[in-house]
Amino acid sequence: MQDTAITLGLAADHLVVLQGHWLAEPETADAFSALALRAEAAGFDLRVASGFRDYDRQVRIINDKWTGRRPVLNDSGEPLHRGDFDDIDWLRAILRFSALPGTSRHHWGTDVDIWDAAAVSGDYAPQLLPAEYREGGAFGPLAAWLDALIAADDAEGFFKPYDCDRGGIAPEAWHLSYKPVAQRHERLLSVEVCQPLWHGDPDLFGRQHEPLLMCPVLEVWGEALFAQFVHSV
Repeated sequence: MQDTAITLGLAADHLVVLQGHWLAEPETADAFSALALRAEAAGFDLRVASGFRDYDRQVRIINDKWTGRRPVLNDSGEPLHRGDFDDIDWLRAILRFSALPGTSRHHWGTDVDIWDAAAVSGDYAPQLLPAEYREGGAFGPLAAWLDALIAADDAEGFFKPYDCDRGGIAPEAWHLSYKPVAQRHERLLSVEVCQPLWHGDPDLFGRQHEPLLMCPVLEVWGEALFAQFVHSV
């Protein structure tokens, strides 16, 4: 039951502090610290921009995008308009950049978004945009260094789950996942496990959660969306 709770983003008591205030799964935190030391030796200051994110926070993000309280962007960073989409295509546009609650890799404590503090001024706030990580971008050298380590299977167990466009979640050059632990949670994910939470049913501990506003769409398209946005990694 505990593994399922962690997979769904319902548990955080297994996490440890990483870089002062981020939370991560213990093995992931140790591996990231080792990777950061290697990065420092190579001239980078490897920092975390985002770590653990629980189920309820992901619900707020998705529901806000569904209703327009948060912007939904296309691949070029331009805002999309709800009236131009039917329900399923609007949800697909949202899922291009934001995971369905219960399926986010950030629930597990194994995944972090990264940047290089040595490449920018002290007051710089990373935007996690592709241009920052391309050749010529502020974090391009760090991204290239990490890609070379990952290609050689020498990145302390980390890989990039969204290294290219597979037709689901957009590429994220900043997203690292600690494979030895993350793959255990990948195997537990299914529509059947997530659906009660989406409807607002009590979770494994009897706690209530805000239901997803697009549940009628998920009833019809849940399996197809899982195939496109969850199991395509």
